[in-house]
Amino acid sequence: MPVRPIDHLVLPVTDIATARARLARLGFTVAADARHPFGTENACVFFADKTYLEPLGVASEEEASASAKSGNQFVARDAAFRFRNGPEGLSAIVMGTDDADADHAIFKAEGISAGDQLTFSRVMKFPDGSEITPSFKLSFAADLRAPDFFAFTCQRINMPSSDRSALEKHANGVIGIRTVVLSEQEPLDFSAYLQAVTGQENVADDLDVLVVKSANTDIMVFDPLELRLLFGLSMSAERGLRGEAVVFKVSDIRVTERVLVEAGILHLKSRSMIVVPHEPGQGVLFAFSE
Repeated sequence: MPVRPIDHLVLPVTDIATARARLARLGFTVAADARHPFGTENACVFFADKTYLEPLGVASEEEASASAKSGNQFVARDAAFRFRNGPEGLSAIVMGTDDADADHAIFKAEGISAGDQLTFSRVMKFPDGSEITPSFKLSFAADLRAPDFFAFTCQRINMPSSDRSALEKHANGVIGIRTVVLSEQEPLDFSAYLQAVTGQENVADDLDVLVVKSANTDIMVFDPLELRLLFGLSMSAERGLRGEAVVFKVSDIRVTERVLVEAGILHLKSRSMIVVPHEPGQGVLFAFSE
């Protein structure tokens, strides 16, 4: 099985307007709002390394609730996350794939399938007036011991090639996602789950930190002491994986700091990183590293 790349991260937010304002202040270029056909919406932030952030809002409670009742795992798990944790966080890691059906079979064989696949389409309009209708097929993976986190693979079908270079340029100098930071009191307890999600057989671990390398980005699971030392975060007393932070790659950390200072953004320096505590619209703590 090939090692899968991280495609994007799902960040539940209070609402899309709040997310757009916060992310713009942080120096990110934010794409146009987009609506899902099942009640949620996003305003994505794309990076040059072909990963992206998906700030996720609820456009219609009625549509989302009906979709969840019909078996849509994406909105059902978003609703469960918000019920337990509030409207902000990092709820899911999304892996890129060319074969969501094969992934679904693997997840079932590993005992981590999180329900039926989800396939949906939406119209994309181009400046010249033409339209195309790409489809997306999602296969879900969850560990019952981690009710506040899940993963899925995403296969794009009939997706046209497009130039998103303008959206991949950010005033803060971010060029991609370096590390996805999760927490758990016993990191090694979730090594098998994260290996199945990423397709990565080899992991680096000690008693305090688990490192699982996807094809393009590291996933790191920290215990409470390491989480506090690196990011100043206090971990929940509950067991289970939780999304805690995103560490971004930047081309010049001085540029990043200047943008934050000019915008009046509270930030701290921790080792070789600049750390921005969570504020509404951001999802979780952000860190920037050269």
